[in-house]
Amino acid sequence: MDWASWFDAPDYEFARQVLQRGIAALYFVAFLSTLNQFPALLGERGLLPVPDYLEGFSRLRRPTLFRWRYSDRLLRAVCGTGLAISALLVAGLPQTGPPWLPMIAFLALWLLYMSIVNVGQTFYGFGWEMLILEAGFTVAFLGSDQTDPPRTILLLVAWLVFRLEFGAGMIKIRGGREWRDLTALYYHHETQPMPGPLSRQAHLLPKPFHRLEVLGNHFAQLVVPFFLFAPQPLASAAAGIIIFTQLWLVASGNFAWLNWIAIVLAFAAVSDPVAHAVLPAIPLDWHAAGSGQTPLWWLILTLAVTVLLLVLSYWPARNLFSHHQLMNASFNRWQLVNTYGAFGTVTKQRIEVAVEGTRDEDPDESADWREYEFKGKPGDVRRLSRQWAPYHLRLDWLMWFLPLRTVHEEWFYAFLEKLLKADRTVLRLLREDPFDGERPRWVRARTYLYRFSSRTEFRETGQRWIRTPLYEAIPPLSLRRGS
Repeated sequence: MDWASWFDAPDYEFARQVLQRGIAALYFVAFLSTLNQFPALLGERGLLPVPDYLEGFSRLRRPTLFRWRYSDRLLRAVCGTGLAISALLVAGLPQTGPPWLPMIAFLALWLLYMSIVNVGQTFYGFGWEMLILEAGFTVAFLGSDQTDPPRTILLLVAWLVFRLEFGAGMIKIRGGREWRDLTALYYHHETQPMPGPLSRQAHLLPKPFHRLEVLGNHFAQLVVPFFLFAPQPLASAAAGIIIFTQLWLVASGNFAWLNWIAIVLAFAAVSDPVAHAVLPAIPLDWHAAGSGQTPLWWLILTLAVTVLLLVLSYWPARNLFSHHQLMNASFNRWQLVNTYGAFGTVTKQRIEVAVEGTRDEDPDESADWREYEFKGKPGDVRRLSRQWAPYHLRLDWLMWFLPLRTVHEEWFYAFLEKLLKADRTVLRLLREDPFDGERPRWVRARTYLYRFSSRTEFRETGQRWIRTPLYEAIPPLSLRRGS
């Protein structure tokens, strides 16, 4: 079947290696993040317990292994299975077998993680949850070392990158004026959800550079994605620009695995000759390339998946050019072929919610109030922010949203109650418990205005942040006697 040779892409073996191993590595991080945080946030005795959520759960709407029963033990088993499969794929072991073997492995990751996301409520309401699910499903059909990479699947991965980048670009152009007048990055490095160790230095760069950053962002998101479908080497050049801009975002912030998965997916457009020209250590003649004829059943299967994903592409494609563009939305319950986007508007000021406790009987201003320190979000004004991405600190991210919405969230009051009880599983989510495991008598929430210190202020005070007290968001709370 000479006509079928078009569907093989023997010059994209390096792309397949990066896609399969890279996506598997990010699934490993996602399952590890869940294993470490899910029981405290959503477990049987978590802030938003899954068993309570399942009582009003529509079984027909959200596919999940937990729809019949949830337990922390079962959750750990799901995570352990996901970690094991991910590790095998990173090592490349399933890829040495027939093409159905890595397919089953990736589909297992997709189903296992979708089961978690669909009961994760607000703690799993991030766009990159859908993104990793869609990526895992699509990459499942890239085949194994016994076949050449399927060209249509590589194009579908490029289509995913297009929606991710172009969707984010359109959200910004249609969003806040700061993206159109090129001032967005006057604020963004300072007000982003979780700054990294270089965020302050990025913020202190000259304003003309920030304007160039915005221009570069518009070019990378609104122009470059179209060239992912161009002939080589233009497609590889487009992928290179996307990878470079995403690496800058990695260096200047903490966005879980969002930037890392964009980097991995962009390699779908990088051909072996271009990769070899840039890095000669990458071989031109991979052992798998052209090693055997693609089985007919595998060709039919990949074409069927291609047709399915193309049909599902109608709704996100229409959304891209809609005046009422949706951001991070799925159009089917399997979370395939979604629409993406982020930061349509940029927050101009950084308001942080600080949680404090005291063991004094009288919770007035003379009491010894001590602040709980979080792992990722700003607190101690002298502390240098850490690089956490691609690991996802879910509690810290939701703390950033509180002042943008309301502090009167169900999960936040549950969090304060857990602090009053000195719950060990919740305290492990924090960087520092000021009471060393002892129960405070009272807790409260206060708000502060944070801004990065200037170079002069840092030399004089040693503070990386300057914070100004605002107001008491939640007055002192305590447990009833006997609780």
